[in-house]
Amino acid sequence: MSDSVQTWHYGLVARWWAEFKEGGDDVGFFLDAIKRCGQPGLDAGCGTGRLLAPFLRAGLDVDGSDVSSDMLDRCAAKIAAEGLTTNLYPRAMHQLDLPRRYRTVVICGSFGLGGTRITDLEGLRRIRSHLEPGGSLIMDHYPPRRDSDYAEARAGFLDLPSDWSDPADRRRASDGTELELRTRLVAVDEGNRTITREISVREYDHGSQVREERYSIVISGYREVDVDLMLRGVGFSDVRVSDGLFEDGRVIFEAHA
Repeated sequence: MSDSVQTWHYGLVARWWAEFKEGGDDVGFFLDAIKRCGQPGLDAGCGTGRLLAPFLRAGLDVDGSDVSSDMLDRCAAKIAAEGLTTNLYPRAMHQLDLPRRYRTVVICGSFGLGGTRITDLEGLRRIRSHLEPGGSLIMDHYPPRRDSDYAEARAGFLDLPSDWSDPADRRRASDGTELELRTRLVAVDEGNRTITREISVREYDHGSQVREERYSIVISGYREVDVDLMLRGVGFSDVRVSDGLFEDGRVIFEAHA
């Protein structure tokens, strides 16, 4: 099995996440899920700590893991600045081999990113192996939409690579510089049901561009039934899916080891 993961959460992108990805109406949901299902917990794909930091502020025993060491460095700095501590592991999900077992694992916004169907399945298998007997996985997922770039590209309505997102998202960072983010769709693989997106982040100092970084990410598209079969295939039981909890169209899977 290939260990390669193609993702974009590095450099200026990691800085963008750390600066501007804060809060959200799902923070309380996942926090309550860990309280309900039990500790210790693992935030798999924790990034710069959007969820993990609030977990720790609430006094929960939760570790974090992520494929990007850049994201974890930002996360470590954030929680250290608040006098908080935890265990952070630079691992892709399909490479998890951690010293602890957990009552609850949460995956938020990271399933299907950067790998392949083989590595995604192995990631779920590794997650289950890190759960205590009866432990719970709480995972969000965005099912493919009919109005998505992928669907439009398949139908021939969208030339590839697509135009960069317009207008660009430009924001002032904590040090006074500005960061500008754009994305575009660059490839569709119908056989593997994946898309490849490219991200560009430009840094401006006093109105002048001083740097630009571009990265790509591969995103696998899974229907709800696909995720259900994958979870059951690696040994999860009592798999449940809930929708309508959030306005962005994602669903929540809960499964037990």
